[in-house]
Amino acid sequence: MAGNDYGWYPGHMTKSIRAIREELKLVDLCIEVLDARVPLSSRNPDIDELAKDKYRLIVLNKSDLADEKKTAAWIEYFKSLGIETLVLCAKEKKTSDAVKKAAMNVCREKIERDKKRGIVGRPIRAMVCGIPNVGKSTLINTITGKAPAKTGNKPGVTRNNQWVKTSAGIDLLDTPGLLWPKFEDKSVGFKLAAIGSINDQVINLIQLAGEVTVLMNELYPGALAAKYDVQEDASVQDIIKGAGLRSGLIVKGGEVDMQRASEQILNDLRSGKLGKVTLEVPHQ
Repeated sequence: MAGNDYGWYPGHMTKSIRAIREELKLVDLCIEVLDARVPLSSRNPDIDELAKDKYRLIVLNKSDLADEKKTAAWIEYFKSLGIETLVLCAKEKKTSDAVKKAAMNVCREKIERDKKRGIVGRPIRAMVCGIPNVGKSTLINTITGKAPAKTGNKPGVTRNNQWVKTSAGIDLLDTPGLLWPKFEDKSVGFKLAAIGSINDQVINLIQLAGEVTVLMNELYPGALAAKYDVQEDASVQDIIKGAGLRSGLIVKGGEVDMQRASEQILNDLRSGKLGKVTLEVPHQ
């Protein structure tokens, strides 16, 4: 499969990168939000370059959907890179205090410098960035305790940079989700499509569900067979059919609607109904 079969790069993203580069001059901290189920694939390589001179904080969001043992391995991985990592579920209320505490810790040198210059209580200016649909706006909404930032289950909801003041001692800049024009590793596009960071409308969902099935069988043997009531050695096609039969997705003639059955598998993965799943581990 070609590396960018799952490509989705709307024109507004090039404009967004330029705007983010300009705004970065104004910020102290870059908060990079990743999906805890695919921490490596959900890292935009452009952000490392864009934020190389800024304080860094990685947020592994949607941790409630991720495999806890694999999340622990990812924490160690980012620690080895010298980047502080926060594991959370952005919609939980305790998120606000956790992010504030982590941001203050990461920026402690700047805060101390400000104190020596007689500047006390100045908010940390933080850019919240990441690829589409990882929960950036949800994170901001939880910290502010209201909903100034649009959210949605579809990628690409935030289109413009938006500064949001909070009572947590941080001013947050919400930025549009940034994908990159071509995935050098074909598995990256597949994993992003699997978790919903690429618009389903540009994807062959039957093919995607098949690839998800193969990977799930490799990483979590027996999980799909148990969920869809099929034999453990069932073929990919039979597993998809099993998902359709279990949900009553039958078309005229008694055949399974393979399109809707594929959508069911993807929805079950994304909502956590297949269990706590992480689709990749740190490279050794």
